[in-house]
Amino acid sequence: MKVEPAATLVGDLAVPGVKGICQRGVLLGAVADGESELRGFGHAADTDAAIDVVRALGAEVDEPSEDVVRMRGVGLRGLREPEGPLDCGNAGTVLRLTAGLLAGQEGRRFELVGDESLSGRPVRVEVPLREMGARVETIDGRAPIVIEGAELSPIRYELPVASAQVKSSVLLAGLYARGGATRVVERLPTRDHTERLLASLGVRVRRRGREIAVEPVDSLPPLSLDIPGDFSSAAPFLVAATLLSGSELRIHGVNLNPTRTGFLDVLDRMGARIAVFNRRSAGGEPVGDLEVRSAELVATEIGPEEVPLLVDELPLFALAAGMARGDSVVRGAGELRVKESDRIESVTMSLRALGVRMSARDDGFRVRGVPTRPRGGGMHSREDHRIAMLGAVAGLVSREGVEVGGAEAVAISFPGFFELLNSVTRR
Repeated sequence: MKVEPAATLVGDLAVPGVKGICQRGVLLGAVADGESELRGFGHAADTDAAIDVVRALGAEVDEPSEDVVRMRGVGLRGLREPEGPLDCGNAGTVLRLTAGLLAGQEGRRFELVGDESLSGRPVRVEVPLREMGARVETIDGRAPIVIEGAELSPIRYELPVASAQVKSSVLLAGLYARGGATRVVERLPTRDHTERLLASLGVRVRRRGREIAVEPVDSLPPLSLDIPGDFSSAAPFLVAATLLSGSELRIHGVNLNPTRTGFLDVLDRMGARIAVFNRRSAGGEPVGDLEVRSAELVATEIGPEEVPLLVDELPLFALAAGMARGDSVVRGAGELRVKESDRIESVTMSLRALGVRMSARDDGFRVRGVPTRPRGGGMHSREDHRIAMLGAVAGLVSREGVEVGGAEAVAISFPGFFELLNSVTRR
């Protein structure tokens, strides 16, 4: 797909619901008692994978309209053995969080599989789930995962790397662990959608410093949830509007969870003009509308303590840094190498091919910014949805346009991305 240069971005839009909340809502609804309703649901390959998995586990799911999902749960301990493997597709959140729920299904056996990309990433949940008492088998720490549910015991687990998915898997398994609270210790804060959802359902969740504790429960009530717009889906529009002169764009109903919006802080210190207004709350999450106008940017540095708060936006940061004044550096982002692609390599090779001056490091990258449009050219998504969206934004802000190979990868998280982008693009 060829993305031609744009003059400006103008207008109003709303992005699909937070992918991680959609997935968590489906998984928790499957083990709740009664009928749950999720409104503002964002359909994509990753969120639909969650629906497919819980259907195979016995939950009834109905979709009365495009953005509403209703489901009748089977209870905390009622997940059934499926006839075959549970296919999580490309969704690491679904794979890891489902594993936490399955670990507590005593006497039942499950197999979780994924596509080639997901099967190449480290699982990381097998260690804590084994400590809790479940039998978990992997292939050299990667999917497929075979889980035999068991009576679980609480543990205190210190995350070896910052991972909201591993943290969430352990906390969900902790719902089944008799004898006290299950505790997870974070070295750095990660997104807390799971903790917020559990607390909204009446589960005792406590945070003390770097430690999060969850108490076991006998059952969960059904969910009635309004899902706000995904900040990561809004981020490409924020960057494009900032970099294109004369832009004036409003994005409505965006999730502003502080564990997700580190990129706003980074853009602010680079000189971006992004205003937040109409702040409110939805489903226990902070929400607001964003107004962005074009601005000239200056370089900045991102250290390890910030990375978990904007890990999905680092590819877009590299592009913004390439058009800023001065040298920008990212450190402590080694986790990018085990995403849908090796994103340090993917971003570096892709943007260099378009004329951006950058170099890779083991745990990040350096960008030498030049406050002018990059040349453009061609790049491939490597079947990574974040890289595909990066290519689209790079095409808009380039001089010659960008041919994006594998652009269809956006469907993993944002099927309507190109149509929405075209609706606010002026050439």
